[in-house]
Amino acid sequence: MKRGDVIKSGITMGSALAMIISWSLNQSVLWAIIHGLFSWLYVLYYLIILN
Repeated sequence: MKRGDVIKSGITMGSALAMIISWSLNQSVLWAIIHGLFSWLYVLYYLIILN
């Protein structure tokens, strides 16, 4: 596996995780898409602030 593949996989996983967390909290497709775009930033925000 190449470095670029690992980075792409991490970005995809971060987006999916952010969208799942967002949906479970807000029940909104729009917010899930927005949080998916910001992916890891939202995941870190959730872990630090909301958890």
